[in-house]
Amino acid sequence: MSQQRRRVKHNLSLEERLGEHATQLKEQAAQLPAGAERERFLRKARLAETGAHLSEWLTSPGLQPPK
Repeated sequence: MSQQRRRVKHNLSLEERLGEHATQLKEQAAQLPAGAERERFLRKARLAETGAHLSEWLTSPGLQPPK
């Protein structure tokens, strides 16, 4: 008995979803007092932004395949 993959049709691109997630994390961090939990939220936000930038870079038309 094989399981079928769940397929999800996203309305936003990966970069947009990561950007929104980073924004939400920054807003949550702004409501917290300085400390480890706030730093954890800010780190996750930076990772989401980095992921969005990498994805944009990888899909850019300027990127050429190796010869």
